[in-house]
Amino acid sequence: MYTSKSNLRGIILCGIFAAVTAVLAQIEVPLPIVPISGQTLAVGLTATIIGSRYGAIAMVCYALLGAAGLPVFAGFKGGAQVLVGPTGGYIFGFIVTAFVTGLILEKTKHNLTMAMIANTVGMIITLIFGSIQLKIVLDMTWNQALAAGVYPFIVVGLIKAFLASWIGVTVRKRLVQANLIESKPTKKVAA
Repeated sequence: MYTSKSNLRGIILCGIFAAVTAVLAQIEVPLPIVPISGQTLAVGLTATIIGSRYGAIAMVCYALLGAAGLPVFAGFKGGAQVLVGPTGGYIFGFIVTAFVTGLILEKTKHNLTMAMIANTVGMIITLIFGSIQLKIVLDMTWNQALAAGVYPFIVVGLIKAFLASWIGVTVRKRLVQANLIESKPTKKVAA
């Protein structure tokens, strides 16, 4: 059963991981249209460590902070124009990615193999969302959108998926041992 204490921990974790995402977003390798940044690593870490529900909430918080104008997106950018611009699809994808990645782990096991599978699925989701918005906003063909928004990120994405899996599983184990997060979320029981 969720208690107010575990809900408070969850809210705090959402804030922490939204902040981690904002910090890692500033680690970037510029490319012509879409930079390589630490954002996707942060999304994978978030989902692997705090799961689907809180992971998605953390990414919603991150997107809202950026939409409000705080410079939390890659390159210290902020504002709603980023969300509706060419790279906004990736940010919207982070929410779905965090939820699906966390859900896969909640339905299976929190081990390196399953985390790698879950984070790879998450990477694909993020790239799909990103390429769809690139195509629409920049009026690209599918081939152009994939060439600009997917292909350059596959190898780096797999490396980040591995890092998110390895670090995430390790950190999660420690947090469970310290009783800071639950090993498996339990359903809320009606009284």
